Amino acid sequence: MEIGLIGLGKMGGNMARRWIRGGHRVVVCDRAEGAVRELESVGAVPAADPKALVAAMNAPRAVWMMLPAGEITEGMVTQLGTLLSPGDCIVDGGNTMYKDDMRRAEALKTRGVDYVDQGTSGGVWGLEEGYSLMVGGETSVVDRLRPAFETLAPGAELGWGHVGPVGAGHFVKMIHNGIEYGMMQAYAEGFEVLKAKEAFGLDLHQVSEIWRHGSVVRSWLLDLIALALEEDRDLSKIKGYVSDSGEGRWTVFEAIDLDVPTPVMTLSLMARFVSRQDDSFAAKMLAAMRNQFGGHAVKTS
Repeated sequence: MEIGLIGLGKMGGNMARRWIRGGHRVVVCDRAEGAVRELESVGAVPAADPKALVAAMNAPRAVWMMLPAGEITEGMVTQLGTLLSPGDCIVDGGNTMYKDDMRRAEALKTRGVDYVDQGTSGGVWGLEEGYSLMVGGETSVVDRLRPAFETLAPGAELGWGHVGPVGAGHFVKMIHNGIEYGMMQAYAEGFEVLKAKEAFGLDLHQVSEIWRHGSVVRSWLLDLIALALEEDRDLSKIKGYVSDSGEGRWTVFEAIDLDVPTPVMTLSLMARFVSRQDDSFAAKMLAAMRNQFGGHAVKTS
């Protein structure tokens, strides 16, 4: 099939490569001309801008967006809404808030343009391993796009699925990321305890390799931990500052709205906030209180 792709970051570019390998015609557009030229060299059709991309495609068109959530994606949906024709489709493969998907889909209906939200997991490994895809949208539209989904996924019937109406795809991906936060935090805390037991002189890379095979805590995240520790045994080159893409926050907000307790995911999100404070006032206050009521020593700057 024919696919238009706007946004050639690492994930978007790798998705284009999988489509091209699968025999699809891919028209690409990005502000970074170098990224466009690179994909042109492997078979993609270059487009100077979204208008040119739409013009280079045959109806009914399917235009994928792999853009950061927020104003950039919002603006592109608005622009594409004026360029596309009835029967065409926009697919948002980024990390959009699911309520925005539902609103955009309703707005596009007046022009007869379909909308699909695709939660995408797989990161830089997706090119070779395939992507996990969580798809929301009308059944007839998703079925038309099935060849593109099957090419991106690890297998035709593996690692992807139509999970519900518009919004459901990004909702499932949001919860996926919330779970990921909790798993990552548990691994991080466990390895910190291992490192703190200096008397045993543990080799953390060795431990990670042992756990990767046969252990009940084996996972892809543990595989990535092993790779990181192989490259830098003490992680001395990395600053302990942890960002978040927003989906962990949205998961916690949704849990509050639904009266569902999610203490692990919530605390994992808070731990990321803590990592961004070089000199936390709250930590200072805790130390001051301990000093006041118990006479405990405090460290001074």
